[in-house]
Amino acid sequence: MTSFADEARIALDNLVDRTGDIFHPTLRLGVTGLSRAGKTVFISALVHNLLHGGRLPLFHAQADGRIARTYLEEQPDDAVPRFQYEDHIAKLVEEREWPSSTRAISELRLTIDFQSASGWSRMFSRGRLSIDIVDYPGEWLLDLPLIDKDFSTFSREAIERAKLPGRSGIAEAFLRELASFDPAAKMDEPTAQRLSKSFASYLRAARSDNTALSTLPPGRFLMPGDLEGSPALTFAPLMLDDSATYSRDSLAAVLGKRYEAYKSVVVKPFFRDHFARLDRQILLVDALQAINAGPEAVRDLEIALSDILRCFRPGRASWLGSLLTRRIDRILVAATKADHLHRDSHRKLQAIVHRLLDGAIRRADFSGARTEVLAMAAIRATREARIDDGGEELPVIVGVPQSGETIAGETFDGRSETAVFPGDLPSDPTSLFTDADGKAEHADPIRFVRFRPPKLERNEDGLTLSLPHIRLDRAVEFLIGDRLA
Repeated sequence: MTSFADEARIALDNLVDRTGDIFHPTLRLGVTGLSRAGKTVFISALVHNLLHGGRLPLFHAQADGRIARTYLEEQPDDAVPRFQYEDHIAKLVEEREWPSSTRAISELRLTIDFQSASGWSRMFSRGRLSIDIVDYPGEWLLDLPLIDKDFSTFSREAIERAKLPGRSGIAEAFLRELASFDPAAKMDEPTAQRLSKSFASYLRAARSDNTALSTLPPGRFLMPGDLEGSPALTFAPLMLDDSATYSRDSLAAVLGKRYEAYKSVVVKPFFRDHFARLDRQILLVDALQAINAGPEAVRDLEIALSDILRCFRPGRASWLGSLLTRRIDRILVAATKADHLHRDSHRKLQAIVHRLLDGAIRRADFSGARTEVLAMAAIRATREARIDDGGEELPVIVGVPQSGETIAGETFDGRSETAVFPGDLPSDPTSLFTDADGKAEHADPIRFVRFRPPKLERNEDGLTLSLPHIRLDRAVEFLIGDRLA
């Protein structure tokens, strides 16, 4: 995936990091997930609960009273934007609105002073651990496999995906446009821009709520940032003839060169400077949206998540080997938005996500990395109740739907609390997946509406209580608990 020079630089950066760890122990935690999976909300809730002593009964260091102080510090990477924790919390708590989605990489350092559970360790030093939380879009991970693919392979795979039954309708305009161009024709900039815009439009349509498709590289076409309009983002797959030779000024040659520039300018620096330096990883998964969109979206999510896990460097390195090579030794896969379901369905949601990642998780376990799958909500926007429906007791969730959300023709105003019967997930996860004949059970749709963040109550002293959650404490214990032992 990387050149010898890349690996040498990774080893040097890692050696510098490990040397610093001797005096200031640090854990680099990667937080990722595909669009709308809840990365920003997870980090905000995690930091808020740790800073304010939130209710985390299964986070042992806090439950045992061994945490003396938790505080934010200056982050170590000056060239990486800071995760705007304070702005996100203000939006969640004061405005009761969800913060904007992750659009680029950001970082935040949280430091915990603690007392070790081991009397032997307490004799020598006070415990201190800094957690560098690195937030990045999961779409960027889908680009990493491109490093090993040439332009011809990328083009063939992208066009094959566009022709799949679940994509052909939304890709029709792009495929029609693509068929009208000869790869051997002389390159001109308007043609490149036209093709690139058509390709990007197809990718954006594939990511919409109705289709909820996930395997959509190149990721920066969906999140261009300051590279928008650059040659490195102005290319598209072409219908190439592998036996043909294309001149240097042909459309095929120039777009192929831009594809290689995309890998050099965008993909490799992300892998080298950020991804290869992670110690632990949480992968957030919004499976409910894919389930509602149907079997094609579920299958596509399975492929995307497997591709993402395949990019990780899981395993355990020896003490000496860890000085030069970092390995991700713990991976938590979290099925988000568990508060959109009654707790009776949480175990089913976990089983579905486990099935999505079955093969990839086995590979990670084999290499020595610990993995866990968890249904959770970093911020719980609903509460549970039961209502009588004509003599039948139904489990419901109660919350305030966001303004404009609708169920069965009813549109909500963003102020009124309502009870929603979300539906039920299938007991057998395999029923959601497309088989060899393209057939699968389309699950009964989950009544999926977006709820506003909860209104936080105050205690007798007027202090705002911590953000409610579902199993955030289990996530924290798995990700950092052993480092606070």
